[in-house]
Amino acid sequence: MSRFWSQVVNDLTPYVPGEQPKIANLIKLNTNENPYPPSPKALAAIQAELDGDAARLRLYPDPNADLLKAAIARHHGVSAQQVFVGNGSDEVLAHIFMALLKHDAPILFPDITYSFYPVYCGLYGVDYQSVPLADDFSIDPADYVGKPNGGIIFPNPNAPTGRLLALDAIERIAKANPDSAIVVDEAYVDFGGESAIKLVDRYDNLLVVHTLSKSRSLAGLRVGFAVGHPALIEGLERVKNSFNSYPLDRLAIVGAVAAMDDTAHFEQCCRAVIATRDTLSADLAGLGFEVLPSAANFIFVRHPQRDAAELARALRERSIIVRHFKLPRIEQFLRITVGTDAECQALVAGLRGILG
Repeated sequence: MSRFWSQVVNDLTPYVPGEQPKIANLIKLNTNENPYPPSPKALAAIQAELDGDAARLRLYPDPNADLLKAAIARHHGVSAQQVFVGNGSDEVLAHIFMALLKHDAPILFPDITYSFYPVYCGLYGVDYQSVPLADDFSIDPADYVGKPNGGIIFPNPNAPTGRLLALDAIERIAKANPDSAIVVDEAYVDFGGESAIKLVDRYDNLLVVHTLSKSRSLAGLRVGFAVGHPALIEGLERVKNSFNSYPLDRLAIVGAVAAMDDTAHFEQCCRAVIATRDTLSADLAGLGFEVLPSAANFIFVRHPQRDAAELARALRERSIIVRHFKLPRIEQFLRITVGTDAECQALVAGLRGILG
């Protein structure tokens, strides 16, 4: 603490990211990274950018990242004017809170959800109300109908539960709140869901956020984007250009373009993660765990007779780390990233030994 801190800084409770420990031979299943490498075409594009004109990196990148916007538009069948890009989806979300969710009425989001949302509210002075998930940890669209609000945001699939909301339920929420921005955070949708990008031409209040960190294995490159009505995108551009006009560097732009265009690699990786997720879910159910239905690259589980924190500690002693949230309603759950088949087999073997 410093006497020079502003009141905003004094009042903040910062987001705590997943641990990135420096431990040899670690099986790291705590931060939802993709276990497979990114597209070889993305790596080649980055190398080509480095091998090109040696003067390139002394020059600023394209502030609008037009090549990337065009690639995203091609992939999703929208116009480039409907695309906003940023330094990871977290930066995109931050701009959304400032540009579209800062109003007099409180915004709505689930009580169990991505824990960065209340942090953004604290940073930008956005009032909010959390809406309890159903007993089965699903989002009930009826809870977002007929309730005055300054906007609605939720992940789909939700995090950390992994549960998926159907497209018709999202459409119901968007239709019932025509005067509010509806933000669907689809960081994990490629692992088993249907993107709400299909709805953006029908609803001018709908904005859909994606990241290249998960399904395209580029968490280290920091690229995210949003798709929606051009008027929503213009609002985000106004905030971006009042904050940082050059959020994506040259290497990130060319790598992300190649990754977006390599559909075959993208689909192959998603299929592999889904297959491993299904096997892991079945194996843990066989060990007595309750496993929530997941459409993400992670699963959310609890054991009826064993404390989640104790299980996490015991796994760590075996050089396996998973995520444990000490939060109401979910303190007995573990969020486990889907790793390679070998990593997941080691996890199951470790749990089998712990459970005896």
